[in-house]
Amino acid sequence: MENILFFAALAVILVYAFAKLRFELHMMQLNSYRNERYFNWLKTNLVITTRVLEAIALVITGVLILLAGATVATVAIILLFALLAYLLFIKKQKKPVVFTKRAQRLFALTFLLSIIAGGVYYILTGKALCTLWVGGFALLLSFAIIAIANVLIAPVEKAVNNWYYNDAKKILESRTDLIIIGITGSYGKTSTKHFLHRMLSEKYNVLMTPGSYNTTMGVIKTVREQLQATHQVFIVEMGAKQPNDIKEICDLVHPQIGILTAVGEQHLESFKTIQNVQKTKFELIDALPSGGLAVLNADYEFIANRPVSDRETALYSSDNEKVDYYLKDISYSARGSAFSVYHKGEKLAAFDTKLVGSYNLSNILAGYIVARHLEVPDSSVAFAIKKLEPVQHRLEVRVHSNGVTVIDDAFNSNPVGSKMALEVLKAIEGQRKIIITPGMIELGEKQEYYNTLLGEQIADSCDYAILVGKNITLPIMAGLKNKNYPDEKIYVAQNFKDAVNHLNGFTKAGDVLLYENDLPDTYEL
Repeated sequence: MENILFFAALAVILVYAFAKLRFELHMMQLNSYRNERYFNWLKTNLVITTRVLEAIALVITGVLILLAGATVATVAIILLFALLAYLLFIKKQKKPVVFTKRAQRLFALTFLLSIIAGGVYYILTGKALCTLWVGGFALLLSFAIIAIANVLIAPVEKAVNNWYYNDAKKILESRTDLIIIGITGSYGKTSTKHFLHRMLSEKYNVLMTPGSYNTTMGVIKTVREQLQATHQVFIVEMGAKQPNDIKEICDLVHPQIGILTAVGEQHLESFKTIQNVQKTKFELIDALPSGGLAVLNADYEFIANRPVSDRETALYSSDNEKVDYYLKDISYSARGSAFSVYHKGEKLAAFDTKLVGSYNLSNILAGYIVARHLEVPDSSVAFAIKKLEPVQHRLEVRVHSNGVTVIDDAFNSNPVGSKMALEVLKAIEGQRKIIITPGMIELGEKQEYYNTLLGEQIADSCDYAILVGKNITLPIMAGLKNKNYPDEKIYVAQNFKDAVNHLNGFTKAGDVLLYENDLPDTYEL
C-alpha cells in the first residue's frame, strides 16, 4: 500500500513540476528570454498566490513527515500538490506559452535541474518520501532554476541563432531584386504595416512579417519559411525593447525604405528616456542607403527635431501644412472617414475609408507616400484604402446584435492612442459612452502622470468608467477626482472577468463601449 501511495505521490509531484515550470517558462518567454527583464518582473511578482500556497503545502507536508508518519504525509502530498497543479492548469492565459524549439530546450533543462536536487538527496540518504518533499522545495525555487538554466543554455541558443541568422542572410543576399521596407515607431507600426501591404498588393506580390513577428528571430523565421522567389516587396515591422534591437534587424535585411510612425514615451521602463527611444527608432533611418527614402511622422517632436542627411525624406502630418505631405478635408460619418492628401499645397487625391481616428488616417498617409513612391496608381490606392479593415484590437469598431457599439482598442494603448480613442468615443453616435480600462503600462517614471491625465480625459469623454484593478488604476481615479467625476459613475473591477460580468447587467442598446488596453499575463497574477 505504501509503495502505491509513494508512486502516486511521485506522479503528482511530476505533474505539478510540469505545470509550475510551464508557468515559469511562460513568464520568461513574455520577458523575451532575458534574465534582466525577468528579474525586473520578479521584483513585483515574486510573492504571488501560487508561491504562497506552495510554501504552505511544503510546511504542512514537512510537519506531517516529521510527526504523523509516512502514510498520512504521502496522502497529504498527493492532495495538496494535486490541488496546486489543478490551480495552475485552469488558469486562463491571454497569450499562451508557445513551445517553440527554444522553449522546449529551456523547459527540458529547467526540468532536469529541478529534479537533480531530489535525485542527489535520494542518493545520499535513500529516504524516498523526504526526496519527494525536497523535489517540491526545489519547485518553490523554480524562478531561480529557470534563470540558471537560461544562462547555461545561452551558448547553445547563440549558436542556433547564428545558424538561422546566416541562413536567412544568404536567402536575402540572393534576392537583390527585392524591395525591402522597414517600419518602426513607438506605436502605429503594426497598423501601418497592414495598410501598406494592402496598398502595395494592388501592384506587387508583397510579403510582410506576420502578427507580432517584429524581433530579429521573428524576421528570420519569416524569411526562412515564407519568402518566395515570386515576392517583389518585403515589409518588415521592427520592434525594440533596448538599443541596437532595430540595428540588428537592419543589418540583416538592409531596407531601402524606412517608415518612422512615432517616437513617444513608450517602454520607458527599459529605455529610461525619450532620447534613448529616439536614438533606437532612428536606427532604421540611419541604416537606409544613400538616396533611400525616409518617411517620417512630423507630428512627433522627437522625429521632427532629428536631422536626416544623404537620404530622401518625406515628412508627413495629420494637420501641419508646413511639411511635405499632410491631411485636409477630414470628415467622419457612420460609414467611416473621408479625407484628402496634400503635397506642399497641392491636392494629390481624396480618399474614403471605413476606418476612424486621426492616427489611423496618419498611418494610411504613411502607406500612401510609399505606395506613390513605388508608382502604385492613385486609383488603385483609393480602392485599397476603401477596402481597408481595422487591425484587430486597434480601434476596431463593431455593432453587436444587442445594439451595443464596441470600440476595441485593447492592443493599442499609449498616451497618444488613448487620447485619440477617447476622441472617437466622444464623437461617435450613441447614448451612454462607457470605457473599460486598466490604464497604461511600461511608461516608467511617467506612468502615474499619463494615467492621471487619462483619468481627466475619461471624465471629459465618458458617461461611465470601469477601471480594471484597484491598485494599478489609482492614478486614473485621481484624474477622475480632479475633474469631480461622480463616484456612482465609476466601477472598480477586481479583474477583467469581474468587469465583463458587471457590463453584462449594465449595458443596453445604444451604448458605446471602449475597451482601452488589455494587460498581458505578466500583470495579472
